[in-house]
Amino acid sequence: MNLGEQFSSEVVTAEPEESIVAVVNKMDLHDVGAVVVVDEKKVVGIVTDRDIALSLGRGNVSNDAPVSQIMTTPVLTIWEDQGVFNATQYLMGHKVRRLPIVNHDDELVGMVTLDDLMGLLAQEMANLGKAVAPALAVKGH
Repeated sequence: MNLGEQFSSEVVTAEPEESIVAVVNKMDLHDVGAVVVVDEKKVVGIVTDRDIALSLGRGNVSNDAPVSQIMTTPVLTIWEDQGVFNATQYLMGHKVRRLPIVNHDDELVGMVTLDDLMGLLAQEMANLGKAVAPALAVKGH
């Protein structure tokens, strides 16, 4: 199964000119730690709660500044037809926790996070345990 099918949920987005405080309110409302910044569905940046805390804490920007001033750009993305293995390799290789998923027109279609992949791994391990338990019971182990 590809990432686009597995992780095509609603992603919280903002436009580059939206204020930092507006993005903070979106994060709070949707209980997320990152917002993808888009321009006409194209991913142009990403901003995390850490980015906001550091920027405001250092006094680099005011809370009414546009989010484009603190967003990370360019953004590492992954295509929707890639698989979980590719996503884990990207996350590990680039030391990031979140990957916006894009189609081949570079339009945002979802997001995969380290937490998503850990949950998937936990579910697969539970499934494996259920599959192996009857075989072990038969052998008397």
